[in-house]
Amino acid sequence: MPINIPPELPAKEILERENIFVMTETRATQQDIRPLNIIILNLMPEKEKTEAHLLRYLGNTPIQINISFLKLTTHEAKNTSKLHLDQFYEPFSEIRNKKFDGMIITGAPVEKLAFEEVDYWEEMMEIMNWSTTNVTSTLHICWGAQAALHHHYQINKYELPNKCFGVFSHEVLHPNEFLVRGFDDHFLAPHSRYTDIDFNALKQHPELTVLAESERAGILLIASKDGKRIMSTGHFEYDSDTLGAEYVRDHERGVPTQLPENYYPKDDSSKIPLHRWKSHCSLLFSNWLNYYVYQQTPYEWK
Repeated sequence: MPINIPPELPAKEILERENIFVMTETRATQQDIRPLNIIILNLMPEKEKTEAHLLRYLGNTPIQINISFLKLTTHEAKNTSKLHLDQFYEPFSEIRNKKFDGMIITGAPVEKLAFEEVDYWEEMMEIMNWSTTNVTSTLHICWGAQAALHHHYQINKYELPNKCFGVFSHEVLHPNEFLVRGFDDHFLAPHSRYTDIDFNALKQHPELTVLAESERAGILLIASKDGKRIMSTGHFEYDSDTLGAEYVRDHERGVPTQLPENYYPKDDSSKIPLHRWKSHCSLLFSNWLNYYVYQQTPYEWK
């Protein structure tokens, strides 16, 4: 089944070239079914790329989905045009009285800052509090996961001596949990972050379950016991070339960044990296939408 997005959204053309089933609003209104309503708080700098990353996997499931995008009013985006934001994104004031079946909160390039130093942290806390009562389940990615762990569970982050950067092997710890159903016992996922979370505090928290971790990259997947919050410290949604683009960008800016681990064939940056985590990303999104959103959300919100 398709995702329902605005026909003018730039990601639509990308997804159609990849045979992702995209439906316009006009056609969607003619179908007598209850679609899922998913809202995305996109905090990444290059918002159009992140839109394509996420919609690619949301559109690869057997559930019709209406997509909305949420923007912050206390922060001005520097890498995305105001026209794009005004056309496709809504401020929190316009959706605060609505209910959503699912929500995605992305990463953000602010992880070296203390949470309270982030200029939009107050608005972030308001949105995360709102999601507790107005969203069936929220998927938090990278910094979004760290923000949720800090705000909802008082679990802190700390800066790493070196950037966790590359594609790492992870082990499934609870294979019968819904989120990792169908996963291989060991699987690959990309990471790109300068910070990590308090391992001991997380594992001892009574409301959280660690579902997958890596000897090299640490904890990857966490779920709250009630399924309302899913946290991923990595970037399953990344394309095969995303880490490489980050590596080149950092070097052009004079930021000392090591070669992404286990990414380029034979660690040769002139070679094209393989997309070795795509199937597990598809599983992650379909499992989240099926077990934590579709099967838990009411047909009619009250």
